[in-house]
Amino acid sequence: MLSFYLIWSLSYFTLLWWMGSNWKSCKIEFSSIRSFSPQVTLIIPFRNERENIPDLLVNLTRLQYPNLEILLIDDHSEDGSPGLLTAEHLPGMSLLYSPAPGKKSAIEFGVQQARGEVIICSDADCVFTKHWIEGMVLPFYDPHIQLVAGPVLVKDGEGVLDKFQRLDWASVVLMTSGSFTKKSPLMCSGANFAYRKEAFERVEGYEGNRHLSSGDDEFLLKKIYKTYGADSCAYLTSPQVLVCTKPEPTWRALIQQRVRWASKWKAHSSFVHASLAIAALWVQVIWIGSFYLLTMGARGILVFGGIWLLKALAENHSLGKVLRSFGGVLDSVSVLKISLLHPFYVLRVALGALRGKFTWKGRENWRSVNLGPEI
Repeated sequence: MLSFYLIWSLSYFTLLWWMGSNWKSCKIEFSSIRSFSPQVTLIIPFRNERENIPDLLVNLTRLQYPNLEILLIDDHSEDGSPGLLTAEHLPGMSLLYSPAPGKKSAIEFGVQQARGEVIICSDADCVFTKHWIEGMVLPFYDPHIQLVAGPVLVKDGEGVLDKFQRLDWASVVLMTSGSFTKKSPLMCSGANFAYRKEAFERVEGYEGNRHLSSGDDEFLLKKIYKTYGADSCAYLTSPQVLVCTKPEPTWRALIQQRVRWASKWKAHSSFVHASLAIAALWVQVIWIGSFYLLTMGARGILVFGGIWLLKALAENHSLGKVLRSFGGVLDSVSVLKISLLHPFYVLRVALGALRGKFTWKGRENWRSVNLGPEI
């Protein structure tokens, strides 16, 4: 067992070090294609976002893009959120009410109403740079590009939970970028997501997965990738298109969010995707199993300390490079603590996803993803 964990930790260290070394953050030169400015529709569905609406309005007014339509779509809020969006607050924006519950229904309704050639989606708790729209649109200058995804990180915070989420998001950005680079995209975030309206309509939007509570980004990515090919999807790593979202306030809220995201894993028809999801879980199980080394005397304790130090060093290098490219900082002591905690967190989320129960935005979900569409 000692030999296994030594080989395991060295392999893990090598893989993450290589991934971090291959991370590249590319600055966008806006002056190169200034004349390219297609009509864009920004769609932001929201539900019970009363506390975030004022900041959202401020962020939206900072956006600099000449042909921008903004649709704020209420998903049956129960906290009076739409009441904060008066005509005075909505110059150049429109408030719409989704006829059916659910984020996917709200987005589909927004796409139907959109005048833009390019659709960009985000969330009500996000912060954007002033050139965000322009940066996300530029890849569409290539007529072969049908979908563009961008990086998402949580805002900086001082607490352990905030730092944990920032590193967790950094790992998602690193893996997402790597999968797009390999022409086999696995995931993206609906908080920073753009696609051609024509492509959305051709793949029939969320038909076939509309009944699932999440996946408005991932399932659409897979559909467009399958229909248009590997070269149709692009991922941007520029700080100029970074979108920052609020961290979850409690561990319980974070677990509920991640369980909701993970609960759709059974719905994937891709064997590769399912295999990678299972493999990712087993990686964490193996790390948790290393605690057995502590019962094997001095040599076991020494190996245990060594392999976890290698794990933390690899994550500090790879995730630190991602965060620094976006102007973030990394506390090495926190990385060590989070490195120890992360496998247990992943296992907890996986067990919750298998159970299939979660609560989000006041809605409860007991349904298995194996069930058919709601009736």
